[in-house]
Amino acid sequence: MNEEKIKLLTAQPNIGKYLAEKLIEASIPTIEELKDLGSEAVFTRLNTIDKTICINVLYALEGAVQGIRWHSLNSGRKAELLDFFHQIKRGE
Repeated sequence: MNEEKIKLLTAQPNIGKYLAEKLIEASIPTIEELKDLGSEAVFTRLNTIDKTICINVLYALEGAVQGIRWHSLNSGRKAELLDFFHQIKRGE
């Protein structure tokens, strides 16, 4: 069953097998749920599971939500995400 979920998640931009497994572990088994929650909420949930996740995971999640490669995120949104990342990591 998880292999099917992994396959569906990895069909999205920026979601590889490792991130798909982490999403499933965090009870986010579908791209629809990722989109409904948003990248910041999902990142916060993932951070509770794995304190080593980095800013690139947050960018990857946002790109998946938007349906684009994270490299194509606009600079304003990237700056917002970077600020959010620093807030989360400072709060640990």
